[in-house]
Amino acid sequence: MAQQIFFKGKTIEELIKLDVREFAKYLPSRKKRSLLRQFNDIEKFIQQQKRKVEEKKKIRVHARDLIIVPQMVGWTIAVHTGKEFVPVEIIMEMLGHRLGEFAATRKKVEHSAPGIGATRSSAALSVK
Repeated sequence: MAQQIFFKGKTIEELIKLDVREFAKYLPSRKKRSLLRQFNDIEKFIQQQKRKVEEKKKIRVHARDLIIVPQMVGWTIAVHTGKEFVPVEIIMEMLGHRLGEFAATRKKVEHSAPGIGATRSSAALSVK
């Protein structure tokens, strides 16, 4: 039997029935304030993307500041990093966070060997 996951004492089915503004009551104050300021954008986004989810189309988003709400759980959203779209699978633990938090914009720096002229010691090496 699968373990049920709760968010502030509510199951996902109960949260999906809530309006975006009602869901805001279960968030901390900073996220609540942000969600209430952009609830029109979030509701509009959900309505537009429901059609794409039903048609099995990819959802691509540039808006990294959208707050994840219960209606998005189970969706795979491709979030823009500035260079490419990174697919993000929305799960229950992501509720209240922003989409951009799960699509890193910077990669880990990997340095290779130093090139010719990079250091004073490389001047002593013969150039082939």
